Amino acid sequence: MKRKRAGPAGSRAAAFDDDAFQRGMGTEQQRAEQGERMARDKLARDPGDAGALHLLGATLLAQGRARDAIAPLEQAARASQDAVVETRLALALRATGRTAEAIDCLQRATAREPPFAQAFHELGIMLCMARRYDEAEVVLKRGVALAPDLAELSVELGGIYISRADPANAKLAFARALTLAPGHPRALHGFGTAFLFEGAFERAAERFRQVLAQNPEHVRARLDLAHCLLELGRGDDAVAALRATVQRDPALYGKALKMLVSSGRGRFWLRPSAAAKVLQAGAPAAAMNEPVAS
Repeated sequence: MKRKRAGPAGSRAAAFDDDAFQRGMGTEQQRAEQGERMARDKLARDPGDAGALHLLGATLLAQGRARDAIAPLEQAARASQDAVVETRLALALRATGRTAEAIDCLQRATAREPPFAQAFHELGIMLCMARRYDEAEVVLKRGVALAPDLAELSVELGGIYISRADPANAKLAFARALTLAPGHPRALHGFGTAFLFEGAFERAAERFRQVLAQNPEHVRARLDLAHCLLELGRGDDAVAALRATVQRDPALYGKALKMLVSSGRGRFWLRPSAAAKVLQAGAPAAAMNEPVAS
């Protein structure tokens, strides 16, 4: 499938512009079957049409049929040598457990012109998942340089720095993402995590509250906020947050209990039985001060 050649600004716009795919499926899952029928009708007349092969693979992928999507996407990639096609092929490969092949495919995609920003994004994610952090950082920095207006690239780059315990650079990356996409929940949470690394618990708590204002069901932010409150000596607020978390999802009881016992202010004097009591609705937070028996 051919795409319009463009300069740097145009390339960024073209990164997520795939006219044939959008006509066939649009952005909604329910149109995938319609796109599949269109692609198959075209292929019945012209079995080697790269655009129809791409459309078929993309619509199958959108329906969760990654294994079926691989063959048409492979054919389309060989015929077109197009970064968009190769990126979708990589997603299908990853979904079927063929991660090494997916990474190879994305490395080819990131070498194509015009650049396709999602290829850099997906490659950075896969390298990070493989704990190849140095390579992931290089790829994502290249992506940011090519498409500086795409917040997701900076979010993933910030995640790399968090994985490498580098909060200073993480904050720079997340701040860039928030400039592009104010209120981005992953950027806010990542920023808060960076502050946690630095022991800036009040500033971290502020970011986690912003995440929860958007999504009260964000479990990690709720637990991290409770962590901050414990470290700030605000036991009542922390216990209330943890109780609410456990009430929403009882499966998180173990994590909440571990947080109470292992927090910096409770590690040496809080017995697990006391922590269990304060997680039960109605038990006073003062139970946390129950001394450990000698």
